[in-house]
Amino acid sequence: MSPASSAPALNVSGQIVTEHRDGDDLLTAGLGLAGLQAMVAPAFTDPAQPTAAEARRRAIWANWRGIADLSPAGGYGDLYGHAGAVPGREFSALATVPGASHPHRVLIQVPDDFGHAKRCVVVAPASGSRGVYGAISIAGAWGLPRGCAVAYTDKGAGSDFFDLDAGIGVRVDGTSGTAADGGLAFAPDAPEGAKGVAFRHAHSQDNPEADWGRHVQQAAQYALQVLDEALPDAAPFTFDNTRVIAVGISNGGGAVLRAAEIEGGWLDAVVAGEPNIYIDAPGSRALYDFATEAALLQPCALMHLDPASMAQPPMRATVDPWWTLRCATLKSLGLVSGETVAEQAKSAYDAMRATGWTDEAMRSGAASSGFDLWRSVAVTYASAYGRYGVGEHPCGYAFAAQNPDFSLRPATPEERAAWWSDSAGIPPGNGVNLIDTKMAPPDFTIAGLQCLRALWDGQGADADRVRAGIAETHAALPRTGLPVIVVHGLDDGLVPPAFSSAPYVAAAQAAGREVRYWQVRNAEHFDAFLGFPDYAARYVPMLPYVYAALDRVDAFLDGKAALPVDAVVDTAPRGAGALTAESLGSPR
Repeated sequence: MSPASSAPALNVSGQIVTEHRDGDDLLTAGLGLAGLQAMVAPAFTDPAQPTAAEARRRAIWANWRGIADLSPAGGYGDLYGHAGAVPGREFSALATVPGASHPHRVLIQVPDDFGHAKRCVVVAPASGSRGVYGAISIAGAWGLPRGCAVAYTDKGAGSDFFDLDAGIGVRVDGTSGTAADGGLAFAPDAPEGAKGVAFRHAHSQDNPEADWGRHVQQAAQYALQVLDEALPDAAPFTFDNTRVIAVGISNGGGAVLRAAEIEGGWLDAVVAGEPNIYIDAPGSRALYDFATEAALLQPCALMHLDPASMAQPPMRATVDPWWTLRCATLKSLGLVSGETVAEQAKSAYDAMRATGWTDEAMRSGAASSGFDLWRSVAVTYASAYGRYGVGEHPCGYAFAAQNPDFSLRPATPEERAAWWSDSAGIPPGNGVNLIDTKMAPPDFTIAGLQCLRALWDGQGADADRVRAGIAETHAALPRTGLPVIVVHGLDDGLVPPAFSSAPYVAAAQAAGREVRYWQVRNAEHFDAFLGFPDYAARYVPMLPYVYAALDRVDAFLDGKAALPVDAVVDTAPRGAGALTAESLGSPR
């Protein structure tokens, strides 16, 4: 528990309280591990109008499957992790950080067996741009079985999509509603007659990443407020008498590190997995910088690497001709040299190596090129950094449903009803497509990608505006004395540790901060990809190390153990067999 501390005043709105017992629980919505492993999402009785309970159950299913490796041979629930029923109550609301024009979702889960003898809150921002349940397999799976309350935030991104054609968005309870009725979690300030789809990360005009730390702090504050309400006989709950541990992965990992820099003694420990963190230190690169670089160069650079050395995206045979074309396009633009595809690929590869990419990161990053993820990320983040509204994207991108001939159409009620539950927060997907107004043959996406890259390294008002937004995301060091464990896979190709964790940890340790660093061999960014046999054969999951780091900081706060030392964890991917304890190794 922290020493005497304080935090800014908190105001929340739209609180909804629900109970989850008897076939419906906090951790799995009654699905259990077997239900979470099911390949088909829980159905809606009326596909166009799910109930709040149906929307919640499906959101929990989707967020578990989007983060954890639940494949039968993957070891979840046996070697590591917990997916048993945890009865209790949920408190959902909207909170707004000072200066923001739109709120973020906060949600507190209070288990019936809350540990009064060891009052604890685990606060967890969603990974990526996911909705408010986006960290349930991380924080919920560790904290709820231990009797901790768990506080979630979507950190200003999330899956609150808004249908501009119909004027329909998402209420706090996950059901659909109109802007005219009010009570929506997100409604954009859109021009009259706007068409298509808007979503909070791209169109809130708030640059949510700049406020990640404050989102985490507000979720923790709301948890204490909820505990006072839920357990009045044990009140008051304060930062002085309640342990608060923050944990997150990916963008959630970056968010908890941003929270770590907030002074005041409100936070007791931090665990950051594969964090997207940008610091003023040698080697650190902004996500937007390396994502736009990879979007342009990586498809060609990958042609230089032996295909057998990379886990294959499901469409690899399809993308190879496009990657070959990208090499020719880059040559015509003067961005690579060489007369043959092999020479052009070597030139693109050398360019990426020169800016810090490792072979391991490029190999696992093949998935991001194969799934066109770099472009999706860059489009959304450019809009957020520049605080652009609907219809204002500087590169002309938009979002909408499409017909088979690629003409635009309104979303159907059935598509719209599933957005909040199913979406990972960034289109394309779930019936919402990325509309590229610059698309033209032969290399269809190149003009848009050049525009996106120029917002980082070009000139003009839009580039200045985007770079100013990126500058707002610079991290500072954690406060003195705060225990922090950073965990990162050395093969991470989406957020390479060389650009994020490594420079952050080096700067923090040089300044005498209590930061420890576990580097995991044979681990990439997406545990969920281990459901593909070729990924499972090559990589180990990251969640076991995040759980282990939580165990270690908890034991440290109990006075039972010292903080662990830095470690490089040797692992042995499972190949064609099942994951074993020996596969995972163990940090000291």
